[in-house]
Amino acid sequence: MKISDIMSTNVATVTPGVSIKEVATLMVQRRISGVPVVDEVGHVVGMISEGDLIRRPEMDTDKPVSRWASLMTGQEQKARDFVKTHGLHAKEVMTPTVMAIAPGATLNEAAARMEKNKIKRLPVVEHGKLIGIVTRADLLRALAATPEFKLDAPPASDRAIRDKLNDLLRKEDWAASAMVNVIVTDGTVQMWGVVDGEDQRKALRVAAEGIDGVKTVEDHLSMGIPT
Repeated sequence: MKISDIMSTNVATVTPGVSIKEVATLMVQRRISGVPVVDEVGHVVGMISEGDLIRRPEMDTDKPVSRWASLMTGQEQKARDFVKTHGLHAKEVMTPTVMAIAPGATLNEAAARMEKNKIKRLPVVEHGKLIGIVTRADLLRALAATPEFKLDAPPASDRAIRDKLNDLLRKEDWAASAMVNVIVTDGTVQMWGVVDGEDQRKALRVAAEGIDGVKTVEDHLSMGIPT
C-alpha cells in the first residue's frame, strides 16, 4: 500500500490570517487534533496542533511551568513564546516547519517519520500543493482493514473504486463538510471519519454503493459535534 491508498483527501485547512478562535472551533467541530495552514495557492506553510493552543491567556494557562524554567529561558525565546501564546491568528501560533510526505511513499516511510519526529499526522504534498493528510489512525485503519495483515498494494479495481468515490464526494455540495477517509479492500469500502448528521451518513453510503465493483460498505462514521 501507498500513502495515496489510505490518506484523507477532504482535508480541513485554514489560512494564515484565520483567527485562533476559528481554528479551535474547526478542530472541535471536526474532532481533529491538528490542521494544516495553507496559502492562497494551496502550499502548506504551517501546522497547528492541539499543543499549539493549550497555553493561552484566555484560559490562564499561558504561565511558565516553573520559575526555574522561566529563569533559564533567554529573552528572545520568551518573546517567541509570548507571540505563540498571545497571537490572535494562525500565522502567529502555527509551527512553520512542516514535515510532509509524497502520495507515492510507503506506509513504512510514514510510520518512521511520525515516530522519529514524534508527530501524529503528515500532510501529503504533490507538486508543492496539499492533496491529503495521513495520520497515525489511518495507519491503524489500514492494518485493521487488510485481511491477515497483508499490506500489499491493492488491486487496480480497489484503487479505481476509491478514486471514483473520492472524486464523487469532492463534487457534491452535501459532502463538503464531511471528514471522511475511504479504504477499499477486495471491493469492500470502509468509511471512517466524522459526519454532520444521519442524512449525510446515508448519502455517503448510497454514494459508495453506487460505485461499480463495490461489494459491501462498512460504516465506521461518527457524528460531529453540533454547532
